[in-house]
Amino acid sequence: MKLFEIRGGFGLDHLVPGERPQPEPGPGEALVRIRAASLNYRDLLMVEGKYNPKLKLPRIPASDGAGEIAAIGAGVSDWKTGERVVLPFFPAWREGTLTQAKAASALGGDVDGVLREFVTIPADCLLRIPGHLDFIQAASLPCAAVTAWHGLFVAGALHPGQTVLLQGTGGVSIFGLQLAKVSGARIIILSSSDAKLDRARTLGPDETINYKTTPDWEKKVLELTGGEGVDLTLEVGGTGTLPRTLRATRYGGRVSLIGVLSGIAGDVPIGPILHKMLQINGIYVGSHAMFADLNRVLAQHRIEPVLDRVFDFAETPAAFQYFQKGLHFGKVCVTFA
Repeated sequence: MKLFEIRGGFGLDHLVPGERPQPEPGPGEALVRIRAASLNYRDLLMVEGKYNPKLKLPRIPASDGAGEIAAIGAGVSDWKTGERVVLPFFPAWREGTLTQAKAASALGGDVDGVLREFVTIPADCLLRIPGHLDFIQAASLPCAAVTAWHGLFVAGALHPGQTVLLQGTGGVSIFGLQLAKVSGARIIILSSSDAKLDRARTLGPDETINYKTTPDWEKKVLELTGGEGVDLTLEVGGTGTLPRTLRATRYGGRVSLIGVLSGIAGDVPIGPILHKMLQINGIYVGSHAMFADLNRVLAQHRIEPVLDRVFDFAETPAAFQYFQKGLHFGKVCVTFA
């Protein structure tokens, strides 16, 4: 089978094509023919050696994939060949809380990812693709959409009428916008680009803020919320944006801490957390159960992922280079068709 792997060192110049024997499914496993994959910031950091500098190489990157079942192993009765499926980020995290063992199953990390034509995986971790989505759309779900769902409705406990703050227009934030919209929440979204905010407005946010032209954006958020602040923030920026997020979130509010776009290390003011009794929840994607709940909502409301650009499999390095520039709105995907 054809694949792309990180070989001989880190960096985009070390993301190279290769071949390995096509695997066969063992007992309880399914062989999935990958039809599409999508990229996440974690995948870029993995290739660059910034996520885990001790990652054993060669390694096939990328966590998010969708395809069809090509074969099933002994003892598998719930699936048949030809069914359309999407792979979970954590094959071992079915429900409950995350553990070290469950986290170790994350695709594209210590376990090879989906930038290959075939993957063997425990059959009971697979999910059926919502009927209104194609392979490319489904491949955009496992990390970004599940993360948004977890941050909004599981850890974030978002209710209709509450206000949520979204940062940027990447995969998590755009899924967050779509999901918060159908939940009846009030939405404020930030971006550094007026053009991206124009695109975001087509998805129905209540307020938009350009944080380049309004660098003290937390003050604008407070103004828009009558001085109280938002009920929930999906924090994707990291330590560089967290202090402003804490000021923009109301007393007793919640912050779903998701991303590290501006850095993972730095000073964090604990005063606002204590004084305002804020709840800070770390979000690391989500479980199979969360994914199943998400899929039901996607199907009910016929929500379609926002795709920025789709590359052919042979163009995978170019897809990473494009993603690295940070110009995308929504998801960057790779098709194997």
